[in-house]
Amino acid sequence: MLKELLKPEILELIELRQWTDLREVLTSWEPPEIADLMLDVEQADRVLLFRSLPRDISAEVFAYLESDKQDDLLHELTNQETREILSQLPPDDRTALLEELPAEATQKLLTLLSPEDLKEARLLLGYPEQSIGRLTTPHFVSVRADWTIKQALAHIRTYDKNNETINRIYVTDNDGRLLDDITLRAFIFSDPKESIRSLMDENVISVSAFDDQEVAVRTMEKYDIPALPVVDSNGVLIGIVTFDDVMDISEEEATEDFQKFGGMEALDKPYNTISFLGMVKKRAGWLVILFIGEMFTATALSYFEGALEKAIILSMFLPLIMSSGGNSGSQAATLMVRAISLGEVTLKDWWWVMRREFLSGLFLGLILGAIGFVRIVAWSAMTHAYGDHYLPIAFTVSFSLVGVVLWGSLSGSMLPFLLKKLNFDPAASSAPFVATLVDVTGIIIYFSFAVWLLKGTLL
Repeated sequence: MLKELLKPEILELIELRQWTDLREVLTSWEPPEIADLMLDVEQADRVLLFRSLPRDISAEVFAYLESDKQDDLLHELTNQETREILSQLPPDDRTALLEELPAEATQKLLTLLSPEDLKEARLLLGYPEQSIGRLTTPHFVSVRADWTIKQALAHIRTYDKNNETINRIYVTDNDGRLLDDITLRAFIFSDPKESIRSLMDENVISVSAFDDQEVAVRTMEKYDIPALPVVDSNGVLIGIVTFDDVMDISEEEATEDFQKFGGMEALDKPYNTISFLGMVKKRAGWLVILFIGEMFTATALSYFEGALEKAIILSMFLPLIMSSGGNSGSQAATLMVRAISLGEVTLKDWWWVMRREFLSGLFLGLILGAIGFVRIVAWSAMTHAYGDHYLPIAFTVSFSLVGVVLWGSLSGSMLPFLLKKLNFDPAASSAPFVATLVDVTGIIIYFSFAVWLLKGTLL
């Protein structure tokens, strides 16, 4: 709150170009706070503000900026300034920057790296996109099993300065293969003369560099660990993935699924930075598909036009039927997409899920059907609004609600499985898509019951 109150004064210092005073004030600010401040100033002042920052925190501030702001800033900095930033960035943050930039810009930045950093960057960029290898930082502490605790602690004191975390110490063999991980606490409270092997239980949790990034998210959530060792195909420890990187991925995946489930393509940039045409493009595709799908609703209605003309009262309950089916389908799809993304259910569970959703849909449909039946009968007794044939109408609405809610639950739960089987993102079975599908079939179910139950009376 105090820093928010100081922002006007900070902006005034920038306007007056009092960079020395500004530098002194910002030394007490955290890098994320300075990154937020940079978003409040003009592009030209943003570069000057960044140049005024102490060198030891400028790279940290840069890492907290959005990728498009990083790109803009790099265009204004000299090669030497860019080289200093890149050298100070953690390897995983540097990889994230390089993969977001156009190919030409990436090649230019690679030429500014030192031979050691260039080797590191090429190694991480060599892993597939969206793989855990892209998130890996090679800055970790490893020791040998035959060392004593005293030797290990001396090694940690010597080499831990550039490491992101030393909460867990990794044990490797002479070929670098991961054997175990041990908490730093265990080292501190053990006899210095004991060997590291005496602390090992060889029960280590690790992930492959080629696994999808979501695997790291689920693994860290499951085992509640702040850092996760990453190994290659031979079991060699190549680095670690830390909690902050995994949280970023978790947020990105959740945002992507949320946007897809709203009936649009996932945005590749924040809402406040994506261009107008980019936004339209992301939204137009699904809207067109859903619009075409809704055309089948009109086609289904035209097929039953004769029944509507004879019994116009049926149109009163049409929105009720369609919305109930769409709501049940959206519920089921939401539950399944989330369960699949968390690994709670897999493709082999589809039959169990179908049986469960069949019973759920049937029970829910009976509840709504009973409410609809009572409502029509009670209202008819008080107002005679539905004429002499209110009972067949009540049964038609009631049976239709059971049918559409049952169908909505089944289709909403099975669509994510079908998309997963076809190697598509289950989140693409968005709520609007399920609702559109159930709208068409809901009309067919409703009028089929109407023709059956009202034939000879209203029809």
